[in-house]
Amino acid sequence: MNGWALLGLILVAYGVFVAYVAYKKPVKIWDMAKIRLFRKMLGENGTRILFYIIAAVCVIIGITLIK
Repeated sequence: MNGWALLGLILVAYGVFVAYVAYKKPVKIWDMAKIRLFRKMLGENGTRILFYIIAAVCVIIGITLIK
């Protein structure tokens, strides 16, 4: 396995984790200072949409790097 494929796997795993956080909203993670700032600026739904977009981009780039 080369370095790019490893980076792709890490990006896919990160994207899945971010989507999980956006979907389940675990209290310890959702109450972190940076996420509270996002929630204040974007609102609850805006923050979730931002997280889903970040997750999708990470998964797409990760799959591209794996190939």
